Amino acid sequence: MLPFTYTSNKRLLPPVFSGSTLKSIALITMLIDHIGAVFLEKGVISAYNQGLPSALSYEESLFFSNLDQILRNIGRIAFPIFAFQISEGYTHTKNLKKYFFRLILFAFLSQIPFMLFRSLYTTGFSLNIFFTLTIGLLAIFCYDKLSTTTLQFVKNEKINWTIKHLLGILTAILFGFIAEYACFDYGFFGTAIIFLFYVFRSHKFWMCSTFILACIIKYGLNIYFYGYHYLYVLLGLFTALSIVFI
Repeated sequence: MLPFTYTSNKRLLPPVFSGSTLKSIALITMLIDHIGAVFLEKGVISAYNQGLPSALSYEESLFFSNLDQILRNIGRIAFPIFAFQISEGYTHTKNLKKYFFRLILFAFLSQIPFMLFRSLYTTGFSLNIFFTLTIGLLAIFCYDKLSTTTLQFVKNEKINWTIKHLLGILTAILFGFIAEYACFDYGFFGTAIIFLFYVFRSHKFWMCSTFILACIIKYGLNIYFYGYHYLYVLLGLFTALSIVFI
């Protein structure tokens, strides 16, 4: 008997929320995040740090700084929901080409507004979230095709299964590195969780476990490279919290 494979296109577990509800949650939490990034960080907090005449008092600025942390933490819920919907979209779309081209079209159309928005609170370059969702879609497409292809030169079924799934996983990892070094929003982590949501879509325990592990690795690396800060812990917890809605 061959090892268990996760390539079935049939979802065995019902989602916690409908697709439209998940979109609403993701959009609302993303808006909350952006309010903190622009109006509080670039507005109230920046004015106090620069000692501008319009700056509020220390107590008021501290209040808005704490509020900003809450808003930015809530915003971490958004991306994993979008990532999950890409894995679901791949599974259920009737026209994968149109789905892909819609994503890439939105990616290019959104880039200039995205860069203008980011310029309000950072000087760093990044490609917007639609590029990340697109490369995540490519990762699961390649994995799906490679893992369901029969390798004619390998006669042993178990070895055949192992090689083609390994090739699929390595291809997804390659896309993850491309996303990371090409400055895609959420980088390797973003591509990885789209891939994990797809591979374990019918097994909620493993989907939750691998996603939480990915969150631990992501924010654990931040702590390792940049030093401990409680905000990394909070960001990791709120990112992992998104699994409740999925």
